[in-house]
Amino acid sequence: MKYKLYILLLYIVFLGCKNEPKKQITESITGTTLNLKYATGFSCKDYDSYKIIEVNKPWPNSENTYKYALLKPNFNADVCKLEKSKFNDVIKLPIENIVVTSTTHIPALELLNIEESLIGFPETNFISSKKIRKRIDEGFIKEIGKNESLNTEVLLELQPDIVIGFGIDGTNRAFEILKKSGIPIIYNGDWVESSPLAKAEWIKFFGVLFDKEKEADSIFNQIEKNYLNAKTIAKKTKNNPTVLSGAMHNDVWYLPNGTSTEAQLLKDANVNYLWADSKGSGSLKLNFEAVFDRAKNADIWLSPSNYSSLQALKNANTHHSMFKAFQNKTVYSFTNTTGSTGGVTYYELGFARPDWVLKDIIKICHPNVLKNYKPHFYKPLP
Repeated sequence: MKYKLYILLLYIVFLGCKNEPKKQITESITGTTLNLKYATGFSCKDYDSYKIIEVNKPWPNSENTYKYALLKPNFNADVCKLEKSKFNDVIKLPIENIVVTSTTHIPALELLNIEESLIGFPETNFISSKKIRKRIDEGFIKEIGKNESLNTEVLLELQPDIVIGFGIDGTNRAFEILKKSGIPIIYNGDWVESSPLAKAEWIKFFGVLFDKEKEADSIFNQIEKNYLNAKTIAKKTKNNPTVLSGAMHNDVWYLPNGTSTEAQLLKDANVNYLWADSKGSGSLKLNFEAVFDRAKNADIWLSPSNYSSLQALKNANTHHSMFKAFQNKTVYSFTNTTGSTGGVTYYELGFARPDWVLKDIIKICHPNVLKNYKPHFYKPLP
């Protein structure tokens, strides 16, 4: 009798195990949500054996949300049912080899000490980082063409674990070829964020991919602290110089609108940006008369497009020389701060280090504060 009872219990246990439903990768299962203070373009939930990351705004006016499953080494397909149709890509962790497609992605790799994972980049001459330039020179990082026309042959030969895509409208034929060949593509939309700190917080995006969430959080917290401290210092200054920005191209003057990240930096630096009250998306497009009428006596002229000298600015359009800031040589630009191959450092580090950008502007506009600070990006135009 005892023997029959024992057999019956085993049978019941066996049926229970056999019929136990597989866990499904759905959002109904409780996961740990990644803490984001400013960034709104992505989100992440961490579960026991996988992560789900969503990118909801990889480019302006994007109507699609891109969803990715990141499978940890302990992921068991026999336990968790993976519904691949719910994801744009499924990526296995750990990631060892990566290709990124924007210079704004570079600082996160270096800050997280994972730059050795980088094996390919489009137009490598734009990279300024000394560490990564050394790896390019040593042949560890391959040139893969241009972002809008990537060299798929080289990429297929490299076989990266993942490609971090940069897009302006979601059309990139090379990405489609790579996806069909089994190489995962995940979009990064750091540049679409609406505040300097939100852009910098995308370091946590790379933290998720490389299981370095704690490190990314710590790095960002320090950048945030530096930024807010600088903002507090600037707020105490009594002099608010008037500021002009941008320059003319084909009789149109392009300058930041009042809701842009550039305008927010100027506001946080406690200066009087003359178009701070404007709204909209993209740059303002004005004629010369409108700009000159408001800014002819501006104290400081910041970021006059890509002109590298006062003479180049005047040669492009003689009207530029009519401004008080031009005549007083108080024109400042980040164009002349470059890496060894000519890449503009600001375009690489500006998003990642808004604390440095803010301090640069404060140093220029309020020279009596931050006395021992040396600007990282901005220099007076020669």
